[in-house]
Amino acid sequence: MLSRLDEIVDGLREYCDALDHARERAYVLSRQVVRASSVAIKHAHRQEMPQAREQLAEARKLTHEMLAAVADSPELRFGGFVHDSEKEYCEAAMVLAALSNEPLPTPEELGVYPVAWINGLAEVVGELRRHVLDLVRMDRDEEAERYLEDMDSIYQTIMSFDYPNAISQGLRGRSDAARGLIERT
Repeated sequence: MLSRLDEIVDGLREYCDALDHARERAYVLSRQVVRASSVAIKHAHRQEMPQAREQLAEARKLTHEMLAAVADSPELRFGGFVHDSEKEYCEAAMVLAALSNEPLPTPEELGVYPVAWINGLAEVVGELRRHVLDLVRMDRDEEAERYLEDMDSIYQTIMSFDYPNAISQGLRGRSDAARGLIERT
C-alpha cells in the first residue's frame, strides 16, 4: 500500500514549495498595492490629480504583478490578502474617477476579479463621505448633496448583490457599513 508514498509526497512537496513561493511573492506585492492605493486616494482628496494618477498607475502595475504571481494558484488567487489588496486598488481607481467626475472604470478595464471590484465599490462610500464632509465645511452644499446621492446609489447597488459570503467575499458587511456611513452623513 505505501510503495508509492515517497513518490507521491515528493510531488506534493514540490507543489507546496511552488505555492509557498507564489504566496511570498504575492504577499510582498499586496502590501505595496495597498500602500500605492492609499496614497492615490490621499492625493485625490487633496485634488492632486496628477500625483493620484501616478500612484494609481503604480498600484495597477503592482496588482497585475501580484495576480501574475498567483495565476497558477487558485488557492491564493481568490480570497485572503490577494482579494483585499485587489479591492483596495479598485477602490482607489473608483475614488479617483468619482472625484474627477469621470466614469467608473469597469472590472475589465482594471483587469480585476469582478467580486473584488464590487467590494471596492462598497468601500468608495467611506471615501465619498469624507469628501462630502469636506464640501460641507467649504459651504459647497449642492455639490455635497450630489455626492451623498452617489453614496446612496452605490449602497442600493451593492445591496442588490445578495449572495453567500463564499461568493461575495464580505460584501454584506460592507453594505451594512455603507448604510451606517450614509445615515451618519
